[in-house]
Amino acid sequence: MTDNYLIVVGVDGSVGSRRALEWAAREAATRGGAVQAVTAWSWDGIEYGPMTATSPDEEAQRAAELLDREVKALAVQRGTAQPVAAEVIEGRPADVLSAAAASADLLVLGSHGHSRVRHTVLGSVSEECIRKARCPVVVIPVPAERPEPTREPALRGG
Repeated sequence: MTDNYLIVVGVDGSVGSRRALEWAAREAATRGGAVQAVTAWSWDGIEYGPMTATSPDEEAQRAAELLDREVKALAVQRGTAQPVAAEVIEGRPADVLSAAAASADLLVLGSHGHSRVRHTVLGSVSEECIRKARCPVVVIPVPAERPEPTREPALRGG
């Protein structure tokens, strides 16, 4: 296809963003394009992860380490050295991702990020990105855990 095809993907360390990064890498490979993984960060004093940063510099460093881990895990999982550009940007996630994807061909997001409290108070990042983006947006669902079946499945006669 084209070397200019760009897919921007939001990465926050959640299962949803990990699945989005994997999907974006597969899609870019089929189109001969590139992936730009973006992590947004801010230091607002709201605790939403396992650790709370004590300064903006610490939060920026934590975001960079998270993104680096996710990109390296993708390379190990795929067994390929497909380059993924990684960028950590300060700001509200929906604003950062929409701006990063302004000249992209596609924006890819996970359906659920890390913070349910923030979602309840501030709204969904993916919903806001869908409204703001200037390119198509793909939202990758996080599969629901299925409960164990309580009975044997019925066999179809044939």
